[in-house]
Amino acid sequence: MGIRKGRKEAFENLSISEDGDCPRCGGESQSSSLPGYLHCARCQYEWKDPNHVANKSGPPANYRRDEELIEEFKSEMQRGDLSNVLGIDRGLSGEQEASLQRLEDKWMSGMSGHFNAAAEERKPLMISFDDDDNLVETTIGSISIVANGFDGGEEIRLEYPGLGTEFYAYDEASETGWRRGRTAEDTARSITNVINRFSNLVYATQDNSVILLELRSADLDGKSLVIFVDDPGGTDIIAEKSGVSMDPREVKIVEDYKVVVEICLADGIISPSEDQMLWAMRQQLGIDDYLHVQIVQQIFGDHAVKECATCGDMANLYADYAAWYCKSCENWC
Repeated sequence: MGIRKGRKEAFENLSISEDGDCPRCGGESQSSSLPGYLHCARCQYEWKDPNHVANKSGPPANYRRDEELIEEFKSEMQRGDLSNVLGIDRGLSGEQEASLQRLEDKWMSGMSGHFNAAAEERKPLMISFDDDDNLVETTIGSISIVANGFDGGEEIRLEYPGLGTEFYAYDEASETGWRRGRTAEDTARSITNVINRFSNLVYATQDNSVILLELRSADLDGKSLVIFVDDPGGTDIIAEKSGVSMDPREVKIVEDYKVVVEICLADGIISPSEDQMLWAMRQQLGIDDYLHVQIVQQIFGDHAVKECATCGDMANLYADYAAWYCKSCENWC
């Protein structure tokens, strides 16, 4: 009697219940981790879902598909669908078109990285070649965050003769002011964003705690752009141009001063900000105005002019007086 009872219970346990989903035990069905399958919540048995509809997918990506996409991109460029994406005007010379074609070929086989135009502000790509068709560095200067202990009064000036001066200060209340971040990199990012929003002269790119500057227009001369940093409270921020520090406290000997004067006079013009920076360096070294004029004459002769801070016209050098005289407003500069 006991054996028969056990067999009956075993049969009932193993039989399929009409009320459940599982073909083994009649338990409740749940979605399986495998697509197109169900599994039992009671005994964990898995079986094919009779109602599953398979999604048709195309062939896996391969080099043939990549080649098709490249050819499609080339045809779009030829049709003009992507005109001006390189920031290059029409009417290029034959040599320029050949250089551009070589660059395009390199892009087709070696382009990497992505740019999100919806989230980032960036200029169209500016391309410059040397005589051997090598890409030329377009960075003309930089601003470095040496320390992050700003105490007020710090200011960045970007100046171009005839186009005026742009002022950016450590002042969160100002529209063109930047804020101090928790790190030097955060502060550099804030300065970069402010310059890109308001500058008509340069584009800024952040590289850790350094802000790299490029000219916005090919019509502007990098030699004429002035990058001036005023940091009265300490050494938190410095400017560099042509690999030379523009910080007045960095000059130690007269030869250092001559190097800076040569950079400032690369375009033959001393701007108001350059004049202020050179004056601060002369105070640091104890150089008088007569020695300053002699250094200017050694580099640029008697043809160096100074942009008048009063009227903006160009003042001529009078070496005998160790000064520049502006005829427009009749003032010594």
